[in-house]
Amino acid sequence: MAGCSGDIGGSGTQGPAALTAGSGAPVIVPGEPGGAGRTAAPGERLGEPESRTSAADVSFAESMIPHHRQALEMAALVPERSAGGRIPALAERITAAQGPEMAAMSEWLTSKGRPVPGGHDHVEGAYGMATLDQMNRLRAARGAEFDRLFLRLMIAHHQGALTMAHDEVRRGTDRRMRLVARDVVSGQSIEIGRMRGLLTALDS
Repeated sequence: MAGCSGDIGGSGTQGPAALTAGSGAPVIVPGEPGGAGRTAAPGERLGEPESRTSAADVSFAESMIPHHRQALEMAALVPERSAGGRIPALAERITAAQGPEMAAMSEWLTSKGRPVPGGHDHVEGAYGMATLDQMNRLRAARGAEFDRLFLRLMIAHHQGALTMAHDEVRRGTDRRMRLVARDVVSGQSIEIGRMRGLLTALDS
């Protein structure tokens, strides 16, 4: 992956040319939602084409798909094992968010001529991924024991996803993958807070 830059797949399609700020009238660059804008520096390239794809974007998708896949497997264990309460609703929200994200990243990789990674063995234990032993213990647990283990594993799992997503926001260049990364940061940050609250209630 170290040699990948620019367009992935060698199509040479760059899309619309980016705007370059000149020395004439100032160009105002909008800030983040709710934030202030700024004036572009002369010579600054604005509006990078959506088709511009880097190695960081591909690495993000190829790593996040197996990561999401394991989260969906963990969430699928909840209905038959959880003691109930708010855990089943949490699992449903995780599935509702990460299923479409995984599908979007898979479609994006396919459009770039890249294979969609299968399974998750090659990233086991990385970025908060549960190990095989941890998954087996989760499958064997029931009731409150399951709920505690599920929350601990999923909090670590989400924290790993945030690490990957923040890295994509910093280093990625593809607009679509950066949007996915921002969605991961927004949604999973909120869910970590909720899960910590649920775990505290269970342990009290």
